[in-house]
Amino acid sequence: MYPRTWIGTGRPAVIMGRTGEVVTYDRLEEGSNRFAQLLRRRGFARGDVVAVLMENNSRYHEITWAARRSGLYFTTVNSHLTADEAAYIIEDSGAKCVIASEALAGTIREIGPDRLPKVGLRLMTGEPCDGWESYEEAVAAMPAEPIPDESEGDLLQYSSGTTGRPKGIRRPLKNLPISLEADPAVGFLKAVGFQEGGVYLSPAPLYHTAPILWSMAVQRLGGTVVVMEEFDAEQALALIERHRVTLAQMVPSMFVRISKLPERIRAAYDLSSLRTVVHAAAPCPIPVKRAMIELFGPIVTEYYSSSEGAGFTLITSEEWLERPGSVGRPLLGRPHIVGPDGEEVPPGTVGDLYFEDAVPFEYLNDPEKTAAARNERGWTTVGDMGRLDQDGYLYIVDRRTDLILSGGVNVYPQEAENLLLSHPKVMDAAVIGIPDDDFGERVHAVVEPLNWEDAGPELERELIAHCRASLAKYKCPRSIEFDPHLPRLDNGKLYKRVIRERYRRG
Repeated sequence: MYPRTWIGTGRPAVIMGRTGEVVTYDRLEEGSNRFAQLLRRRGFARGDVVAVLMENNSRYHEITWAARRSGLYFTTVNSHLTADEAAYIIEDSGAKCVIASEALAGTIREIGPDRLPKVGLRLMTGEPCDGWESYEEAVAAMPAEPIPDESEGDLLQYSSGTTGRPKGIRRPLKNLPISLEADPAVGFLKAVGFQEGGVYLSPAPLYHTAPILWSMAVQRLGGTVVVMEEFDAEQALALIERHRVTLAQMVPSMFVRISKLPERIRAAYDLSSLRTVVHAAAPCPIPVKRAMIELFGPIVTEYYSSSEGAGFTLITSEEWLERPGSVGRPLLGRPHIVGPDGEEVPPGTVGDLYFEDAVPFEYLNDPEKTAAARNERGWTTVGDMGRLDQDGYLYIVDRRTDLILSGGVNVYPQEAENLLLSHPKVMDAAVIGIPDDDFGERVHAVVEPLNWEDAGPELERELIAHCRASLAKYKCPRSIEFDPHLPRLDNGKLYKRVIRERYRRG
C-alpha cells in the first residue's frame, strides 16, 4: 500500500494534467477504503474480477486500489473500444462488477442491459445510465476504514489485440499482505532511479499495463502521479516544467511527436528536474532516440518486457550509445534465441525470443495459446524475434506475425519503418507485406505525412529513395500509400492487422 505517513499531509497522489485537479493521499485512502467496503458488502471475495471502463480521470486510482487491496483482479478495459469489443473483454474476464464513467455512457447504452448477465454490480461515476447505480452515492454510504482482510490483488490485463482478439493475461494470486515487496513494479522503479516522494509523468492511458502498474508503484513509494488526459507533445514538456517531474515514461510514438516539434518549442521548457525518462512498448528508431538523448540528456532508459511478464531487460543511455538498437541485458528471466529447429542459435543470429524462468501466467480461457507460448524446455515466448550479441545484449528485430516473405527471403519491416520515421516529412509509418503474383508478398508502406499536402507521387519517390540509400533494395517498400492517421494504439503499437485487412478485402 502507499505510505500511511503521507495521509494528513495534503501531499498529492494524483494531479490531472489538463484540469490540474488534485487527489491527495487522504482522498485516495478514503475513496479506496469506501469502495473496498462496498465490494465486501456486495459479496466480493478474493480472486473475483472488477472491470474498469473509464477514460483517464481522477477516480481511476481510487477504484484500482480498492480492488487491489481487496485481493481482487482488476481488468482495465480500453476506453476506445467499440461496445462489442468492450463487452467481449468484460465477459471473457468473468467480471462480476463493472465501473464505468459518464464519458463512456454511449458505449454502455450500446452494450445494452442484457449483454452482461454475469455482472451483478454496475456502477457509473457521474450521471448513471438506466440500470446502473451511482458510484458516488453507493460509496458515500460506506465506512472510510480499511477492510479487515486486506491482501494483494493483481491486474488481469488484456493484450492489445494487434493480431487477433485480445487475450486475458492472468497470474496466480499469492495471498500476500499489502507491501512494497509484493509489487515487482516497485523494484523496476528503483532500478531506473525513482526515489521516494518523486514526481512521475504518466502520459498514456491508464488502461495499459505499464501506466497503471507503474503509477500505483509510484504511489507505494509516496510519489505524485501526473496523469495526462491524453497525450500532447508540447503539453508533456510543459507539465514536466510545471510539476518538476523526476520520472517520465513514454513510448516511441510520443518521442517521434516531440522530435517533430519546432526547435524553439522544445527549447522553451525547463526539463532540468528530470532524473530518468523511460521508454518501451515498441521499437524506437535510432535517430529519434538520439534526438531524445540530446533533448533530455543521458537519462533515457529503455526496457523490454511484455504484458505477460515474460522477461525484462534494461539499458541505460550510456550502454545504448555504445550499442544502438539494443534493449539491454536481462533483469528478469534469461533470454534464449531459438532457430526453426528449436535449438539455440549463435550470437548475432536472428531467431525466436524465449525467456527462461519467466513469471508464470496463463491466457485466460485459452489453454491452447497458453501451451503454445512455451516450448518443451518450459521457456516462454510472446512471438518476438531478436538476436543476442557476444556480451548478452538483446536486440528486438520484429514480431514473427509481421515478418514478410518476399521471393523466399525474410524481410523484417521494422528496418524500413525506422528509416521512414527518420525522414523529416514523415509523422508515422507502417510497412507490411501485400499479395504479389511474382514474389508471394511485396513490401509496401503506409505513411502518415507530417503535412498532408505533401502526400503524393513526389513524396512516394523521395521516401523510396530514402530507404534504398540505407537498405538493400529487397527490404525497401516498392510502393507507398498515404493515410492521414495510422491505426497506432496509444501504447505505441501499430495496429497492423487493421492495415493488412484492407488488402485482404481487395
